Amino acid sequence: MVEVIFLSVIQGITEFLPISSSAHLILVSKYFNFLNEDLTLDISLHIGSLLAIVFYFRKDLQDFINNKVLFFKIILSSLPVILFGFFLVKLNLIDFLRSYKVIGWTTIIFGLLLYVSDLVKIKKITIKNFQYKHALYIGLFQVISLIPGVSRSGITITAARFLNYNRVDSAKISFLISIPTLGAVSFYNLQSLVVKNNLEISLLNCLGILLSFIFSYLTIKFFLYYIKKFSLKVFVIYRVFLGLIILFYSYL
Repeated sequence: MVEVIFLSVIQGITEFLPISSSAHLILVSKYFNFLNEDLTLDISLHIGSLLAIVFYFRKDLQDFINNKVLFFKIILSSLPVILFGFFLVKLNLIDFLRSYKVIGWTTIIFGLLLYVSDLVKIKKITIKNFQYKHALYIGLFQVISLIPGVSRSGITITAARFLNYNRVDSAKISFLISIPTLGAVSFYNLQSLVVKNNLEISLLNCLGILLSFIFSYLTIKFFLYYIKKFSLKVFVIYRVFLGLIILFYSYL
């Protein structure tokens, strides 16, 4: 139970920050030799994050009813990562990407790319200017986040910043297009739990969902407040130092 609680907190804090939740979950599990280190738990923790973002953006989601065009753009932007992720899981290829060296390099490289994108001058481009080509562009970038260490939030914000969206709207776009993605992995997880039919695991997952929801909600609120006033540099610095530490130990 302690393992699930700890990993749920990690998931809630890191899912929406541009620092890669999957990388942190993998690293923490390996470092502490957690028995629950598997893809099923990794996916199940996303349920709480999904509920948190749906609750936080509930008013925006209600607007989708009156703005079906934006809804279709969000779906379009999510399709590439859902399709590629499905094939990676089915072909058992995703485990090949979960090594220390891969995480170390992606953490640094895509952290630096985030820094470069954040140098783009802020223009008056808002989510109202979200075009189909922008949705596809960001969606294709999001596929890269299937590699641990890249960060789904980080790569989508990077893509949006290169398209000249300001930081807050880049984050909002990233959060909104995460809903179908998180929904897809949550559905996959629920299907896995039904197949296992294990009450103990289900109870632990409920606890994980609750903690993940609380910390995800608080993280979303903090992050949006933070980037209204500050740049993304602190996250870049964190990623570079973390990546260097990981590479140091992985090449020893």
